[in-house]
Amino acid sequence: MYHSIVLVKQVPDTANVSGEAMKEDGTINRAALPAIFNPEDLYALEAALDVKQRYGGTVTAVSMGPPKATEVLRDCLYRGADRAVLITDRRAAASDTLATSYILSQAVKTIDAAGQHIDFVFAGRQAIDGDTAQTGPQCAEKLGIPQITYADKILEVADGTAAVRRNLGNGWETVKVKLPALLTVVETAVKPRPRAAKRLMKYKNAALEHWGLDEIGADLQRCGTAGSPTKVFKIQSVVLKKSGYTDIPPTKEGISSLVRELVADKTI
Repeated sequence: MYHSIVLVKQVPDTANVSGEAMKEDGTINRAALPAIFNPEDLYALEAALDVKQRYGGTVTAVSMGPPKATEVLRDCLYRGADRAVLITDRRAAASDTLATSYILSQAVKTIDAAGQHIDFVFAGRQAIDGDTAQTGPQCAEKLGIPQITYADKILEVADGTAAVRRNLGNGWETVKVKLPALLTVVETAVKPRPRAAKRLMKYKNAALEHWGLDEIGADLQRCGTAGSPTKVFKIQSVVLKKSGYTDIPPTKEGISSLVRELVADKTI
């Protein structure tokens, strides 16, 4: 039996970003956008559920965010997770990837220390509201465990190791890792299973676990703004002024004309 933790995140639906969804400082007005399950985290959840289905064990979903983030945790339970924990604390507000990975790693250590030895930690490759792909690898570093990025299939788990296929974009690589390990999963993995109706009825009103920073023994100097060294150097708003469109003929002359126009406009 193998015990897995899945790190999930509720994110704004950036596919619907418009002028109304942007603040004057160039940042996203999250309240103006619908909140969704971070897409690649769904694939990470499916990878954990696949291990549970094939080899037995448990799956615990963990998220950090405001109380509203319980929605994605409930979704995890509907799809097959056994437990859901939300790390919510005002002192964690404005955490960058360094602070976020520290807080999540502390949550993983707390679960492990409570007697549920962790074999796998799964995370999506990246979140669509940041696109940094930093949180998963930083968690692995803070946990002191090996990591495999761009995982799209677990081939075999046996004798304390896992054989994993990585998607390299132009090919695949099979690697073997000693457990416990952290895997970041890409969207080419197995399609996430749908919510189960019986589980939805069981968990739609169930109370979820809420932990603060004190419960996970976090150092407050490593959380929130105090633990976030990332600084925004510059925010630039791009305004498209031209109306209509230009029809470029698929000829050598047409392409040359397009390139000259882009150079003149300082686009390239």
